[in-house]
Amino acid sequence: MAALAIPGTVLLSWLGLLLQGTHDLAGIGFAVLYLAVPIATTIAIVRHDLYDVDRALSAAVTSSAVAAALLGVFTVASFAAGVVFGRHSAVAAAAVTAAAMLGLVPAWRRLQRAVDRRVYPMRWAALTAIEDLRAAISAGRADPEQLQDVLRGALRDPGLRVAVYFPGAGGYLDTDGKPLELAATAAPVSVRGRQVGAIVSNGPAPVQLQREIAAASAMLVEMVRLRLELTAALREVAASRSRLQRVGDEERRRLERDLHDGAQQRLVSLGMALRLTQRHLKDGSIDIDGLLDEAVAQLGTAVAELREVAHGLRPGCLGEGLYPALSALAESATLPIDLEVDADGGIPDDIASTAYYVVSESVANAVKHAHASRIRLQVVQAGGQLSVRVADDGRGGAAMRPGSGLSGLSDRVAAADGTLDIQSPPSEGTTVKVLLPCAS
Repeated sequence: MAALAIPGTVLLSWLGLLLQGTHDLAGIGFAVLYLAVPIATTIAIVRHDLYDVDRALSAAVTSSAVAAALLGVFTVASFAAGVVFGRHSAVAAAAVTAAAMLGLVPAWRRLQRAVDRRVYPMRWAALTAIEDLRAAISAGRADPEQLQDVLRGALRDPGLRVAVYFPGAGGYLDTDGKPLELAATAAPVSVRGRQVGAIVSNGPAPVQLQREIAAASAMLVEMVRLRLELTAALREVAASRSRLQRVGDEERRRLERDLHDGAQQRLVSLGMALRLTQRHLKDGSIDIDGLLDEAVAQLGTAVAELREVAHGLRPGCLGEGLYPALSALAESATLPIDLEVDADGGIPDDIASTAYYVVSESVANAVKHAHASRIRLQVVQAGGQLSVRVADDGRGGAAMRPGSGLSGLSDRVAAADGTLDIQSPPSEGTTVKVLLPCAS
């Protein structure tokens, strides 16, 4: 309406010239223009919180109060100079006024806070609460997670939520680490141009205030995000340790069962046969040669079973090095494997064993589950690290589920202080990347 008042005034002026030969009708347009602009501005300020008028008003009130105080000091100083010196002394009045101005500088911020508290109490309460919480956190008396409750009280919004951004978790989480859907009115929180969270409020606070609160609380939101990230990492470490312990217990039970049912029974039977041979050695009533042949056969079987058990603990092929072991694995596989190894040796046994199991499990998954037709295996030792990359052309879609082979690989790699990355988009194959510490 205010924007149309100017062309409307011009049209009225032309119309007055055509009909009356005067510009009298233009007065109506000027009257509308005079009223429309302040009315439109008032509506924009009151209904849409434009122009940030509260802070402008606060600054104006503070500046006016300080200016009035300085004017009063100047007036009093001028009057006092006239009484003392018998004439007006501008120099003396200016010197006293300058001294007064220097004295008012420390009180300026305090006066500004007092005016803010009166003119814009919600903004003042929120910003003050954030500053107080920051100071309490620095002193060790509070936690960053209290930001949500502090803002709820300051903004009189019991439904306010503080959200933190976790791309790996699929989006936003609340301060308890639970998924949170953001409303369209949420105020984003950024640190150095990187989004770390949001303030979600449906209370009486205007949008501009929510954005200002989001900017003021950015570092606190970042602290909440980092603490949640650390908590999640500690939980994962605890879960991984529990899984490793469970796998270790299961492995010990398997070894006990294999030894009991295999080599132990063979050795017990061998001992009984030798004892029987000893008893009948003098009278010649049994076939000693046959018993000894059977004992030797049982002993060979027991040794073979013990070797198999030992191979389960550490593949015997690793005794010659990682490259020969991987070559033997590639030759025995049921599908072609393109093997590329760039390693100068000196790989610790535990790292070589972990790398071998990563490759073995990845090849097994490619054959059993991905139905791949070809595998590319790359092993590179450089910069104090051993990089292992296994890529197949299978159907993809591999996921790390509790109790799966990939979950076991993740735990084994984590136990070696390594990192595991799995990329497996549907119909595009699976790529397993592992980085292991390997100081040469």
